[in-house]
Amino acid sequence: MRVWVFGDDVDTDQMLSGKYLSVRDPAELAKHLFENVRPEFAAEVKPGDIIKAGANIGCGSSRENVASAFLAAGVSCVIAESFSRIFFRNCINLGLPMVKLPPDCDIREGDEVAVDLEQGKVVNKTRSAEYHFDPLPEFLIGIVKAGGLIPYTKKTLEKEVQ
Repeated sequence: MRVWVFGDDVDTDQMLSGKYLSVRDPAELAKHLFENVRPEFAAEVKPGDIIKAGANIGCGSSRENVASAFLAAGVSCVIAESFSRIFFRNCINLGLPMVKLPPDCDIREGDEVAVDLEQGKVVNKTRSAEYHFDPLPEFLIGIVKAGGLIPYTKKTLEKEVQ
């Protein structure tokens, strides 16, 4: 999975401009990701790619549509030093994994990495390095694996009925 690197304080307006708030189709939204800061992103992102940012990614307005646009674009994970709490939950609730790594991890633009949520590690294949993180709680991993909170809840309720 190829990495796209962004800095600190990447707010939701930088990810997806507020002028698209009325657009409901995630595939259409994906065409406008980062258009004001990285205009090439939407055209060049590939399924499985990963976003890596510094501290405080997702600050600003609460926009669930950012997470749905990331998923529609094929983004497989977001790695950062820290996340806005609402952004973190919006992404998890839609099934997009979020990984918190310290700032000294050497992950650069274009690196190929693999993320193992259960074992709590990121392997940078380009730099032959491995970084560890506190794994998400089991129920959050369950939400991500189910494809989001709604499918997870349906699955959980179906088990309870049986």
